[in-house]
Amino acid sequence: MTNPTGYRRGTRDMFSRGYKKKGVEHLSTYLKTYKRGDIVDVKGCGAFQKGMPHKSYHGKTGRVFNVSKRAVGVIVNKRVKGKILPKRISVRIEHVKHSQCRKDFLDRVHANEVKKKEAKQSGQTVVCKRAPVGPRPGHVVSTKDNEPQVIGPIAYEFIA
Repeated sequence: MTNPTGYRRGTRDMFSRGYKKKGVEHLSTYLKTYKRGDIVDVKGCGAFQKGMPHKSYHGKTGRVFNVSKRAVGVIVNKRVKGKILPKRISVRIEHVKHSQCRKDFLDRVHANEVKKKEAKQSGQTVVCKRAPVGPRPGHVVSTKDNEPQVIGPIAYEFIA
């Protein structure tokens, strides 16, 4: 028997719902607001066949370019042979969620704004740039009551 070539080939685990995640979808999925420019993760939900993305877009992150009544349009990068092409797909909202990829960055921006505001009030300057962790400072190891130990291989003994 040859390999099947269907539209959903090889998606047995990809589109299956997780353990204890089956059943009716929560209303919070439908109450989320999506705006143009939002970054979203595309993840196909097997409980809803309508508006499901193709398996090649599953797990990809993209930017919303269109919002309609029940679906959003997402620009996703897709690798086709040697090229990476921006593809525009229309996906129902059951199959997308807001991405957390910029959360750390936005938290850092907010913290920097607070630091700048406090520094401006106190008349000081503050550095908001991230600095890499420098090398550890040098130190001297004392040999008083700490004799150096010679480490060497142990001779092999054949026990008969």
